[in-house]
This record gives sequence, C-alpha cells and structure tokens, in this order.
Amino acid sequence: MATYSLANERLRALEDIEREIGAILQNAGTVILELSKEKTNERLLDRQAAAFNASVLHVEAELSAQIRYLTQVATGQPHEGSSYSSRKDCQMALKRVDYARLKLSDVARTCEQMLEN
Repeated sequence: MATYSLANERLRALEDIEREIGAILQNAGTVILELSKEKTNERLLDRQAAAFNASVLHVEAELSAQIRYLTQVATGQPHEGSSYSSRKDCQMALKRVDYARLKLSDVARTCEQMLEN
C-alpha cells in the first residue's frame, strides 16, 4: 500500500509541476500582452517577470529532483533483463528537460528584450 501512496505523491508532484508550467506560460502571455499596449504598466511587468523567473527556477528544481529520484529508483532495482529501454527512456526524458529549459530561456530572453525596449 505504501508503494501506491508514494507513486501517487510523485504523480501529484508532476501535476503540480505541470500547473506551474501553465502559470509560467500565463505570466509570459500577460507580459507580452502588456508590452503590446502603447502605455505599459511597469509595475505589472515587473511583478509578472519576477513571478515568471521564480516559477522557472522552481520548475527546474522540481524537475531535477524528479529526475534524481527516477535515477535512484532505476539504479536501485535488481536486473531483470535488458536495461536498454530504461536507459533510452531516461535519455529521452533528459533531452525533453533540456528542450523545455531552452524554450523557457527563449521566452525569458524575449520578455527581457521587450522590457528593455
């Protein structure tokens, strides 16, 4: 029974991360919308940019923690045949994380450039 509750906790953590990514995108959208106006609200832009940066850092930390956990679990299990599939899954997950980081940094860079203009 404890295994299911641990798995449920991990799934809830991933759902929280997913919601946080949604909030990141919403913050970025708000900043872009505000920047499209003739007269921008600097305080709103600053708050949204700060929330964006804080959320990105939190998501990155949480995803790293999830990956560390999965790495520990994967290496702690007894060998039950080929591990190629597990290694490939892990490699693909790391590539997806790198891609997400790249895209989030692109969004952050775009927001910073728009704030400078």
